[in-house]
Amino acid sequence: MSFDTSKTMSNPVVTVREGKLRGAVKDLLDGSKYYSFKGIPYAHPPVGKLRFKAPLPLKPWNGVLDAIEHGPVCPQNDLITQEKIDGSENCLFLNVYTKSLKPDSKIPVMVFIHGGGFVSGSGNTDMYGPEFLIQHDVVLVTINYRLEVFGFLCLDIPEVPGNAGLKDQVAALQWVKNNASQFGGDPENITIFGESAGGASVTYHMLSPMSKGLFHKAISQSGACLAGWAHQTNGKERAFKVGKYLGKETNDPYELLDFLQSVPSDKLISIGFHVRTKGERLKEIPLIFTPVVEKFSNSEAFLTENPVDILTAGRFNKVPLMAGYNTAEGLVFVLPELRKLEIKNKFPSHFLPQQLMESISEEKALEFGSRLKQFYFDNEEITEDSMKILSDLLADRYIIYPVHRFVNFYAEHCKSIFMYRFNLSTKLNFLKIMLGFEAEKGASHGDDMFYMFKSSLTDDKFKENEKLVEYVNLITKLWTDFAKYGNPTPDNRWNVKWTSYSKSSKEYFNIDEKLSMGKTGEQDRMEFWDKLYIEAGLPASSKSNL
Repeated sequence: MSFDTSKTMSNPVVTVREGKLRGAVKDLLDGSKYYSFKGIPYAHPPVGKLRFKAPLPLKPWNGVLDAIEHGPVCPQNDLITQEKIDGSENCLFLNVYTKSLKPDSKIPVMVFIHGGGFVSGSGNTDMYGPEFLIQHDVVLVTINYRLEVFGFLCLDIPEVPGNAGLKDQVAALQWVKNNASQFGGDPENITIFGESAGGASVTYHMLSPMSKGLFHKAISQSGACLAGWAHQTNGKERAFKVGKYLGKETNDPYELLDFLQSVPSDKLISIGFHVRTKGERLKEIPLIFTPVVEKFSNSEAFLTENPVDILTAGRFNKVPLMAGYNTAEGLVFVLPELRKLEIKNKFPSHFLPQQLMESISEEKALEFGSRLKQFYFDNEEITEDSMKILSDLLADRYIIYPVHRFVNFYAEHCKSIFMYRFNLSTKLNFLKIMLGFEAEKGASHGDDMFYMFKSSLTDDKFKENEKLVEYVNLITKLWTDFAKYGNPTPDNRWNVKWTSYSKSSKEYFNIDEKLSMGKTGEQDRMEFWDKLYIEAGLPASSKSNL
């Protein structure tokens, strides 16, 4: 038995493979109790000469480790406040929340991978409190992983091939698999879920041989590895730009590595913003250090092939998938774009994803750009008054089309897919309201998080608002039922059955004030992008004859 009964109920002690952990007992919203274990180390601290490298296994400890408070967050720039957060490079910690500590409880486990563009975020409770989800009898795990240059520097050498941040996530999943039963969890029923960069990470794990067997179901929210922002193709070149910016001129990757390992961590936070090219500033959201296709095929490699090639060949971890997007994803991208309208009116090809641009001639890019302006804006000048259409375009480019594309490829080889379209708009849509778009319809990128996690940002919204509690219970029930059964609507609770996705009908579940099933979401817009990709010689989906 891994529960130390010599301690009071307020200090449960659990024995994991590496040693003993002392947690805390907390209150759920209904007055019942749950166990909280925060700041659990899951890998060796990636500091000093281990900076930028894959995580190493954790060494066991003696005595009882306090798991009462969160561990430090990873060095980063907060995407909302634009504050630099020094955190600590010793940041590979996870948090476990459960209602049972009996090893034979076999409770489904949900592991959440936070978003933040691979540059920001943590698994901490200020944003990702567990109370809404674990009321449905699941074990919830939230994790930190290395961000931006710390997690995604690529030097194309065996020591730093890239993807250290994704390998951190793998190490966390291995820890969960090894230790889940000590927290009442079922190591044979683990669901990974994530939003934005976390959603893209989920889809990467589905493709990676490194992650095989570490999870049994996957939920990808508003993110897919096929999005341009979710991968980089010139990682080594960007690494040398960082060296140059910091005063190191060299062509030797080992010399550069030695130098970058000696730079104080605060000098590397947000370094990507300083080494962007003019084209990247104009055309892309500012995410520079992201996942790569690694050059070395070995057991330490996370990804050695282009994701599209893996998907079309069916060489991936075939698990039940739930995937979807918010209807007004693009609202978060609109304000920076308004500052670029002059040049984008003149050259609408700047709206095209880089992977598309790389596959076509300059002349074809201009043609595609003019077709895009015609399709979305009816060839009218794009102005601040075009904000709604601009939001739709940016949503399609960055989130919705990559998600549709991923699901279509996946559906060639796996039938257990549940797609959704999140359209709820209430006082919980924190990001939409914060950006000043409260009057706009739909849900902005990131708004769904506030229906799943208790957050200090929205705690006050629940006062005397029973409807919000109902929505939270609805969303968390759908998500946890998928984690339990591989089916988000196993009973007839809401008088609507969420049917699985097929390539022919493209069924989706509409999450709104009234639940309903629909087919071919954003059909005209998705077909427009499909045509561009096919004309560029890129797979739009495995079998498409548009």
